[in-house]
Amino acid sequence: MKRDKKEQIVREVAEKIGRSQGLYLTEYQGLNVSKMAELRNEFRKAGIEYKVIKNTLVKKALQELAQGDKLADGLKSTTAVAFGYDDPIAPAKIIRKFSKTNDALKFKMASIDGVVYGEDKLNMLSEMLGKTENIGRAAGLINNVVSSVPMVVNAVMRSLVSVLDQVAKQKQ
Repeated sequence: MKRDKKEQIVREVAEKIGRSQGLYLTEYQGLNVSKMAELRNEFRKAGIEYKVIKNTLVKKALQELAQGDKLADGLKSTTAVAFGYDDPIAPAKIIRKFSKTNDALKFKMASIDGVVYGEDKLNMLSEMLGKTENIGRAAGLINNVVSSVPMVVNAVMRSLVSVLDQVAKQKQ
């Protein structure tokens, strides 16, 4: 590969890393073409980009972003990178689910908002609530608060009327 092509790839990878909320490094050695296509389809459905990129090019892209030392340990052997743009937890869920039936896929490490998680943290990451689940819960809470406001207002008004009635009775 020519130097200018490598530099272009490094810029593209650095841009993708900068845009992503979650960056996941996996080892895919041993996955056949059909299994790799199946995995890529799962990622694509969730809006996640999954690329096989040379370790040296990923290292250079990470160094441009001053994150090279954090993820350097994961850049050994064959590496594919999952870029979670919208939901930083979605890649963990897909990797865990897929690796249950495909031993060849191995989670190396992840970086979410600058925090690095090692290979032993996949289960923890995959059990966290994703963006859509958090939005759903927040909407449910807001709905509960909004629906209870009229009851609170009615209760306050009843109490106010009762107090005013008592004051009026005392003045008579």
